[in-house]
Amino acid sequence: EARLITPLRSEGGHRRYSRYQLRIAARARELVDQGTPVEAACRIIVLEDQLEEAQRINAEYRRNTESGSPPAS
Repeated sequence: EARLITPLRSEGGHRRYSRYQLRIAARARELVDQGTPVEAACRIIVLEDQLEEAQRINAEYRRNTESGSPPAS
């Protein structure tokens, strides 16, 4: 209902979730079970995801800088 994840559909109309989507759903359930409102849980998950991506990019940039390679665009 919160539209945090949107599953793909099989030809028969069955919902198909990726492992990533299942991890997101489990994290949302964990936060809601701890008393976090659904909207806040969704925002937390989006922010956690953005932080993880930023950290990955930062680590890649540091590796490239240390090795003398130009950063990937």
